[in-house]
Amino acid sequence: MRRVVEVLSSFYVAPRQTLELILAAVIARGHILFNDPPGLGKTTLAKLVARALGLAFKRIQFTPDMLPSDVIGVNVWRPHEGRFEFVRGPVFTNVLLADEINRAPPKTQAALLEAMEERQVTVDGVTYRLEEPFIVLATQNPVEFRGVYPLPEAQLDRFLIQLSVGYPGPAEEAEILKRRLSWRGDDPSVYVKPVTTREEVMQWAQYAEAVYVDEAVVQYIVKISQSLRTHPLNTYGPSPRGSIALMKMARALALLDGRNYVTPDDVKKAAVAALAHRIAPKEGDPRDLVREVLDKTPIPYK
Repeated sequence: MRRVVEVLSSFYVAPRQTLELILAAVIARGHILFNDPPGLGKTTLAKLVARALGLAFKRIQFTPDMLPSDVIGVNVWRPHEGRFEFVRGPVFTNVLLADEINRAPPKTQAALLEAMEERQVTVDGVTYRLEEPFIVLATQNPVEFRGVYPLPEAQLDRFLIQLSVGYPGPAEEAEILKRRLSWRGDDPSVYVKPVTTREEVMQWAQYAEAVYVDEAVVQYIVKISQSLRTHPLNTYGPSPRGSIALMKMARALALLDGRNYVTPDDVKKAAVAALAHRIAPKEGDPRDLVREVLDKTPIPYK
């Protein structure tokens, strides 16, 4: 698993923890939402992840006129054969990049919900299973407010984590330019060789389910979620699904670190990414509110 992080870091300039959180979300069979302005390399990162893991990759550029059938597929009449044939949409893949997902109308966004939650799609009453693993890496632009349809809370809750890559510092931006010179092209994923297989990625997910979570860690997660729900500066807090997401991420991070048990540090490392998009503070950045609660919540084993 560490090999994947090493490959990603050799091509994509980002904090190592960000790359570890992405891989942990894949191990936990969760979906990832990137909340960043354009031009920060999110498409490149998605390609690199799929390529390094040996998974199939497809991309959808969401637009206001996109229909649900453009995502999941459609039945096409074949007159010479006298029957309908289901033509699969781009959702039938392992890693799906949903680019600028908030540009699509709610009906099209909803078409992705069944696929994300149930790993299946239904067309004209017929259900089609998606191949495992199925991971959605979605992007949305937090700057633009015209021509976009904000994701409802229920859909945000379907994403295991939300990340923000952010603008690079001077040294990081210089490194990006140097790497671009060495690639002599805009797509470095063509140079990436898979370091694992689809079957091994699915096995990692099974291993993560066997990672031990002590009762003290369970109570630690509960206290964090309860504190966010009752915080005077918060409108609403994470649901139990949010607590489960935090526990799943903590287990995946423990596995990534070579351990078969979760520590409070695993929980702290995943908390902002797993919970910040599930709360609505009355003011300020939700990530800061999660960090405040983490600082005030007693850590077990001390």
